[in-house]
Amino acid sequence: MTSTNIEDYLLWRGDLSFAVSHFTPVDNLIFSVFAYLPFDGLVPSEAERRGPTIAEVAQKFARSNYRDIHGQPFSERMKQHIDFFSRAANSERFARVRLSAFQNRFDREVATQFAAVTFSLPDGSHYVAFRGTDATVVGWKEDFNMSFMTPVPAQHLAVAYLEHIARRLHGKIRIGGHSKGGNLAVYAAAFCGFWSRRRIRAVYNNDGPGFNEKTIAQKGFRELEGRLFAYVPQSSIIGMLLEHSERYTIVQSTQRGIAQHDPYSWVVQGPNFVCVDTVSDTSRFIDSTIKEWLGALSTTERQRFIDALFDIIEATDITSFTELSSNWLQRARSMGEAISNLDAESRAMLMQTLKLLFETGKNNIRLILPRREREEEKKI
Repeated sequence: MTSTNIEDYLLWRGDLSFAVSHFTPVDNLIFSVFAYLPFDGLVPSEAERRGPTIAEVAQKFARSNYRDIHGQPFSERMKQHIDFFSRAANSERFARVRLSAFQNRFDREVATQFAAVTFSLPDGSHYVAFRGTDATVVGWKEDFNMSFMTPVPAQHLAVAYLEHIARRLHGKIRIGGHSKGGNLAVYAAAFCGFWSRRRIRAVYNNDGPGFNEKTIAQKGFRELEGRLFAYVPQSSIIGMLLEHSERYTIVQSTQRGIAQHDPYSWVVQGPNFVCVDTVSDTSRFIDSTIKEWLGALSTTERQRFIDALFDIIEATDITSFTELSSNWLQRARSMGEAISNLDAESRAMLMQTLKLLFETGKNNIRLILPRREREEEKKI
């Protein structure tokens, strides 16, 4: 049987309006994917009920010839997103959904990558979509900073954004995002004001990282009980990081390993995801290894390691990880020089921290051994 995904969902259910077929978890993932699109100059920055429709914005993309507002060509991945958005624009279900409040913040100095957009449905409800991590070095550093810092700048911005939407738009609110966007959605919902939180119908975390235990213990998480929904693929890595207050639903994927993070790989049947009972051994191995490794490091040690790691990466003068594949020999040489230029204490710290990671992984390798080998291990 051929596996089907969110693109097939448009073919199956695109002719059903939200009045005929109510909002589904798959719709949530679709809006989360739309948050990755470059709406700069196409969608108003203020929240408004009568913003342009998906059909109208898609026409603007069609005239762009796959180039951004600066005339630069889009990546192949972004072309895929735009094509998917254009197909949704031709459907009864999504064509008349309106967009507004597009915000896009990027600050290299304080490691901030944040973007969000709001979709207003014909029934008067809204879906607030937070963008996940892009390919930029700054975006990934902010993600790594979550291991020792709460809130990171994007989480602050997410709360302020949700409050802006709640002040300007009436009606029920759903919130979600993919990857880091899912984390921002949960954080914004948990730390917004009481009256804003009351209007939230559901919060969706699509394979996004969780939080530290101190953050999860906050009152806002308890008040969202029953409205938090987390979805992870069977070999989830990103979505298993840190702790979750909500139970997660495990979705079947057509990919393997880290590639399962791709939302286009999640298997859909009718209005729902195809689910499995448990995550893979590989996912448990990585989850256990990273949590044990972070648990062995103090907050200061985590920060020093991440700062040193990204100083080395930034020594290559790249702004995006997609640039690593070009002139890779020179990039590797630059990273080697950056490591050698570290002071003795920083270099020793970096090596010791990496050594701890490898040793932790070695101790947990039993989690991905074939079942027979595990049984033999128990007998010894």
